[in-house]
Order: sequence, then C-alpha cells, then structure tokens
Amino acid sequence: MSAHSVEDIKQASGRLRGTLLESLANPVTGALNDDDQTLIKYHGSYQQDDRDIRDERRLQKLEPAHSFMIRTRTPGGVITPAQWLKLDAIATTFAERGLRITTRQAFQFHGVIKSELKSTMQAINAALIDTLAACGDVNRNVAVAANPHQSRAHAQVYAHAAALSEHLLPNTRAYYEIWLDEEKVAGSGDEVEPIYGATYLPRKFKIGFAIGPYNDVDVFAQDLGFIAVINDDGNDGGELLGYDVTVGGGMGATHGDPETYPRLGNVIGFVTPEQVTAVAEAVITTQRDWGNRVVRKRARLKYTIDDHGLDAFKAEVERRAGFPLPPARPFDFIHNGDRFGWVRGHDGRSHLTLRIVSGRIWDRDGLSHLTGLRAIAALLADAGKDAEFRMTANQNLVIANVDEVLRAQVDLLVATHGLDGHRSASPVRLNAIACVALPTCGLAMAEAERYLPGFLDRIDSLLAGHGLSDRAINIRISGCPNGCSRPYLGEIALVGKAPGRYNLMLGADHRGQRLNTLYRENIDEATILDELDRLFAQYAGQGEPNEYFGDFLNRAGIVAGKALALELVA
Repeated sequence: MSAHSVEDIKQASGRLRGTLLESLANPVTGALNDDDQTLIKYHGSYQQDDRDIRDERRLQKLEPAHSFMIRTRTPGGVITPAQWLKLDAIATTFAERGLRITTRQAFQFHGVIKSELKSTMQAINAALIDTLAACGDVNRNVAVAANPHQSRAHAQVYAHAAALSEHLLPNTRAYYEIWLDEEKVAGSGDEVEPIYGATYLPRKFKIGFAIGPYNDVDVFAQDLGFIAVINDDGNDGGELLGYDVTVGGGMGATHGDPETYPRLGNVIGFVTPEQVTAVAEAVITTQRDWGNRVVRKRARLKYTIDDHGLDAFKAEVERRAGFPLPPARPFDFIHNGDRFGWVRGHDGRSHLTLRIVSGRIWDRDGLSHLTGLRAIAALLADAGKDAEFRMTANQNLVIANVDEVLRAQVDLLVATHGLDGHRSASPVRLNAIACVALPTCGLAMAEAERYLPGFLDRIDSLLAGHGLSDRAINIRISGCPNGCSRPYLGEIALVGKAPGRYNLMLGADHRGQRLNTLYRENIDEATILDELDRLFAQYAGQGEPNEYFGDFLNRAGIVAGKALALELVA
C-alpha cells in the first residue's frame, strides 16, 4: 500500500482526481494505484478482493481477485420504481450477489471489476442517482427516518435532509470528469472548498434525521443528529417546529485500544428548520479545524468533543453559526427498529415494510426476492403514480405511497416471491442486523452477514426452550469493531475478533439510548450460546412483564450499559 498518509494523498490529489484516469486505463492489473485506492472512496467506491480465494490465488502466483464495491448516495434511501428497475439491471449486468441495502439507506453493488467500473458508474448516473461522497472523509449519505409521507411534517423532514445532502457535496468536478466524461477545463483541481477545505475532513462524517416515536436511524450514533420536534395539532399529522441537535455519536473502535470507543451523541440544543444548514456547517467546519489529523483512529468528531470539552465545542458551533442554541425540546423514542406490514397514511395511500435479511436482495436458495421486487417496481412504475421505494437504516424496505387499488396486486407479488417473511418471522429475526464482513470487506475479522441466519436459528431455539419466543431482542453482528452494523447499540451483539470468535456485548436498550458493554471477550459460538442460554433462563424467571432483555440485564446488575445523558434536554 501507499507510503503516503491519507492527509498527504488528499492534499496532493488535485481535488480528488489523483491518477484515477491512469489507474483505470492500466490493463495489466485489476487494481488501482495505491493512492488512488484512497481517492476512489470519495467517488463512492472501495477496492476489495475475494478473501475466500486469496490464499489459493497467492499459491498460483496470481494477484488477488480484485473487484470494487460501489455505494449510492440516496438521502433517506428514497428512489422511484423506475430507478429501482435501473439499479436492478445494473446489479444483474455488472455486479455479484444482487442488490444490498446498507445501514445508511444506500445501495451497494459488489464484485464490479475494474474494466466495468466506469460503465457501472455511468449507468447509476443514468438512473439519476450518483455515488459522489458516499465514502471518504466527507459527509456520507444522510439517513432519514423511514416513515413514509404520513404527514406534511414527515415530508418536510425528508426535504430538509435531501437539501442538506446536496449542500454538503464536495465542490469538485473530478467525479464528473472521471466517470461522466465531462471536459476538464483550465484550473480544474483548484476549486474552492468552502466547507471542506484543502484536505477535507479528518475522518468520515455521518448525519441522521429522526422522527419519533421510532429512532430507526439510531440518531445518537450519528456525528450530527436532528430529532424532529413536531406540534401534533391533529391537522395533517402536525407542524414541524424544528429539531433537537445531537453531536458526537459514533460506533467505531479498535480492539484492545482504550483510546478508541463507541459513543452516544450529546443533545446540545434546538434549531428552527431555517437554521439546519447553518448549524450543520458550523459543526462540520469546527470538526474540520479542530479534528485530529495526526492519529487517524482518533479523528472522528466524538474524540474532538471529548478532547476539547462539550461546552467549548458547543460555544464554537454557536459562534460559527451566528446564533445561540436554546435548550432542546423534550423528545420520546419507543424503539429503534422498523414497523412491518401495511400502514395507511393521512392521504389514504398505504406503505408496506418488508423484512430484508441483512439487506440482501437476490434470487438464491429457492428465493426470488430480486425477481419479485422487479415485478412490483414494474407494476408501480406503470400505475403507481407517486409510489416510492424507501430503504431503512435497519436494512429493510418500504414500498411507499401505494394506491388502494394496487394493494391487492402488491400483496400477491409479495406472497408469490416469498417477500412476506415479516408475517412469520420471530421478533428476534425482525430486528437483527449484520454487516457484509467476509468475503469482501478487508477489515473483517470474522463472519457477519453469512453467519447471521444460522445464529438466529440457534437463538430462536434457545428462546423457545425458555418460553421467550415472543420477546423482541435487538441482535447485531459485526465482523470487526468498526461498527457498520451499529453493534454497540444491540441488546445482544457479536463483534468479530478472529475467525469463529467474537466479543459478546450485552445490555443496550431498545430505543438506541444506551450502549451495551463487553460481557465476554474472544469466545466461540458454543460459549456464546451457553452464556446466552443461562441468561435467558434468568430472564424468563426474573424478568418483569414487558421488560426488554437489555433492560433486565441492567436492572439485575448483570451488566451496566452506558445510557444517554439528558441533562441538556429542557
């Protein structure tokens, strides 16, 4: 890999251009130049290789089986049925393993080879979707509560999030020159970046908009969060008054390094809708200027706040924004999962949430999910008027704004193609999340997505043995401690330590307002199941009616999760 630091690479990149064009044109290797492997992230892609066959290829004296993951920028995870059909065609033509919904409401395509990378990018843009800033040290895809347009206020929240996503895009034409053949003009590479500056942010930055009572975006895990404050006046679902602002959330950590840790965001005040952009810029530019650019693993906003102090950080944000933040308004969350099945909106249209295990949409093992959703998209593209597909931050899918006359047809296609798993799945299965992990993620230490189904089988069996099959327990699996599946907010979480071995984390709550804690370190599946079986027995015998598992573990003193501090909430 490159001997240059990430900061050096960004500085010398000519505003994210580097030598990407030369790398893409090199027919000798399936890989990019070392520095370009960093820069392509800002264009929405990661270079990867198939780790299942890495050793085999090494023995054959072949380079790794390089390919690329491409991630879309889809604020709030909202696309039209026509766009769905185009993305489906892209996955079928260029990618492997179908479509995948991420925990940030984006699509990921896996297995795209270098010679087809530009064609894939162009096809995505032809669907009026881009991948710019989906990765890299910039603001990533903005997450938004997956509640469909059930009220005027919900529609306004989505509009604010989408506008903020556009406002925070890097101010460079590099993406359009490299992938869309825009002619390079004199002075390219010297664009002014008023928000990001010459070297962008110290690390990635994540924003989420939440709408109670569901915290489905895990707003306290975001670098910057906006919690909608709605005056429920009984007219069209209420009026959006503004947002409570949270800062400093983040899930990433490094095994064995106490200098790194997951953290819940702090609530620092309230803003009106008109102040959202100003406060977001103030938070981001403060992180740009104050963040740690020497120790990269300490470069996220959460560490900036802890190093400088929350009061000092808030004061700097207020100074840059040009206005003080009044006290936050009260908020209340009841769950950080998704609702499943049909829900009728205020306008008479209906919204159907489907369970998509690990967000993976493909035709495999007797399932025809990709084919089924293609048929639904074709139906809605033809007759669905304002219908939408909405990806959730829990890797599920909402078919939104369905006219009453189309509901029966949608239901038939859902049943025909086995997309109705939410109707029979156990509560544990409905809430489980896993990251991609092996074989493509270069950071993975253990399995996650491929391990999840079998692990849930065994958990369901244990719960049934204790009469707990009806209990909803939030389970999350991550192949490494970086936390893409937000494992530290799981009532039960496995964080990969080595092949077949995990850290067992326990005790988060069901609202996303309490972190779990390490219970057992570096243990195998048999030990994990033995420990959980014993704890389930205690839960069955000592748990209170309607008490969640994570709450029981804390009340019983078995673990002591770190709860959200609410001192700044009025």
